[in-house]
Amino acid sequence: MSRVSRPYDCISPIDFRYWNEKLAEMLSEDAFTRYKLRVELALVTVLCRRGLCNQSVVDEVAAACAQVTTEEVYAEEDKTKHDIRAMVNCIQRGVSDKARPFVHLGATSYDIVDTANACRYRDAVLHVLVPALMDLESILIGITEREANTPQIGRTHGQHAVPITFGFAMAEYVDRLGTSIVELRQRADQLPGKFSGAVGAYNASSLFFDDPRQFEAEVLSELGLKPLNHSTQIVQPEPMVRMISEIIVACGVMANLVDDMRNLQRTEIGEVGEEFKSDQVGSSTMPQKRNPINFENAKSIWKIVMPRMVTIYMDQISEHQRDLTNSASGRTLGEIIAYAGALATRLTHTMKKLRVDHGNLDANLAKSQGGVLAEPMYLILASFGHPDAHEAVKQMTLLSDATGKSLSEVFAENADLDDYRQMLTDEQRCILSNPAEYTGRAAARAIEVASYWRSQLA
Repeated sequence: MSRVSRPYDCISPIDFRYWNEKLAEMLSEDAFTRYKLRVELALVTVLCRRGLCNQSVVDEVAAACAQVTTEEVYAEEDKTKHDIRAMVNCIQRGVSDKARPFVHLGATSYDIVDTANACRYRDAVLHVLVPALMDLESILIGITEREANTPQIGRTHGQHAVPITFGFAMAEYVDRLGTSIVELRQRADQLPGKFSGAVGAYNASSLFFDDPRQFEAEVLSELGLKPLNHSTQIVQPEPMVRMISEIIVACGVMANLVDDMRNLQRTEIGEVGEEFKSDQVGSSTMPQKRNPINFENAKSIWKIVMPRMVTIYMDQISEHQRDLTNSASGRTLGEIIAYAGALATRLTHTMKKLRVDHGNLDANLAKSQGGVLAEPMYLILASFGHPDAHEAVKQMTLLSDATGKSLSEVFAENADLDDYRQMLTDEQRCILSNPAEYTGRAAARAIEVASYWRSQLA
């Protein structure tokens, strides 16, 4: 079976453009072989503990497993046309006749495969993906704290709404991503294995043990896993479905963040900007371009992984005790983790060097000539008993637009509102003359959210 000789001979961009050495230790084909060998060794270890073989058998199998290579297994599979039997043959060639019968004894292929997958996907998520998300979360918390008091115009439906702070806007993503990290940790840590045999009824292990379910638990315990209450030839798919779903949820949170950042980087808004180095090129023909390439790349990665959830749901269905309709699609599951890691890493690097333009933030806040003060103006007038405050303020906004005067000026010149203006407190006067003062609890909430997640994820 042919193998690529260098990264650029690969088909998938994961193998060169989005390569992650740490993830490769868990998600590559070599890694998969190593994890399956660990499961085989765990089996023999417990067989020894249960008295079916002695420690010398375990030692032989351990030594043989350490020598088996993926190339050797694939070469054997060319003959056997069965991947697990091929691996078992390779192990058995490396042990004595005395040890050979205990390799794979009582196991079915997916006792090995599903258990190995649970181990490696758990490790990939807990040891690589979650730390990558934590790095991003830490950067977002820092921005939230730093910009907690920076006024920004709030936007709904793409239109100016009422003022917030930039830190408050970032706190949304701190909270959403933090929640996803907690969920992801839990779901990865709960991935189950199985050792219940060909149809899940413990037929084979019942030949040797009166407590086959306890035997299963002992084998899985060697690998830091637990069994579910019931399995067939395969482990129940739902725990993996839920974990992958949460990965894609986290990717969706990141994609939403990059959409916001990319829009705020538009020429006509310019409130934030990606780092742009002096030797960087934004366009092959327009030298002035400063394209948001990292934000756009992150969004593109989300577009890869999000539709794959459909395949994950389809693989949830397996006929009777098991069929092979996930034999190809199931092998691509690790790519979702790899892409999610690439997305998190790229976004962390970009957000770490994000430029926040306070001048443009102030300019955009002032762009509507104080029109964003319509809400507090209407609410204050209504609280003073004005019979139709909403309509009165709406008419003033129209006059502001027509005359070019600020809404505060139009309000101050409206003789019909003399009595109401005299009822204003100093704080209300301050708010109605300065949009930057009407940010509610935005700054406080930004600090509270940042503080909460800093402590939760410590």
